[in-house]
Amino acid sequence: MTTILLARHGQASFGQENYDQLSELGSTQARLLGQHYATTQRRIDAIFTGSLSRQQDSARYFWETYHLSVAASDAKPALDLSAPDSYVIDTFNEFNHKDVFIKSDSAFTTQEAIAQELAKSDTPKARLAELFNLAMQRWHAGDNDSDYLESWPQFNVRAQQALEHVRTQAMQLSHLGRDSTILVFTSGGVIAAITAHLLQQGSQTAYQLNRSLVNTGVTSITVKEQAPRLLSLNEYSHLFADGKRYVTWR
Repeated sequence: MTTILLARHGQASFGQENYDQLSELGSTQARLLGQHYATTQRRIDAIFTGSLSRQQDSARYFWETYHLSVAASDAKPALDLSAPDSYVIDTFNEFNHKDVFIKSDSAFTTQEAIAQELAKSDTPKARLAELFNLAMQRWHAGDNDSDYLESWPQFNVRAQQALEHVRTQAMQLSHLGRDSTILVFTSGGVIAAITAHLLQQGSQTAYQLNRSLVNTGVTSITVKEQAPRLLSLNEYSHLFADGKRYVTWR
């Protein structure tokens, strides 16, 4: 049996000009996941990421901490400290959130126009989150698919193709004669689309799932007899460490 772990990237830079970079908290979240898997002796046979910086950096911080934590513990004879096979595939990239946002209102075509709208609110960050959720609802609704560079149905097909890519790779790893574990650092939209599909649900379920996924939360899928099955959703116990809570949703 093969286990595929879909990890959402660490907290990015929501509301900043360059969203595609981890915040300081985001890098900490990825490190905490690495420490958690090292402590629980979770073997990682391969790591996949999309090509986005926030995904690849999450994988890098994870592995650095995982490797050091295992090396410093008594568990090192039980775990392979060599770097696992790693793969970067674009199908694990998130949807184009800027395009989704701009297409929701023609007034939002420039950064200045967005800033002016946010300046009207006493809580700009909350207002931005509200506007983005409205944009997401429009994208998921399916009434304006031709407006987007990548519609929800197109994105959903891509997400399922990404899972199939990993499943195929997992079958090759299983030839090693033991169970294998593949860790994927991707984004909330991809995880939500894959999960909704496994639950035989549609776009609205995917939308609600996406809103609930935390940064570096892990969704587990098992592959046995070629059929992927959902094992667990959005597990994030590693984000409660040292008496602190490191949970974020954006």
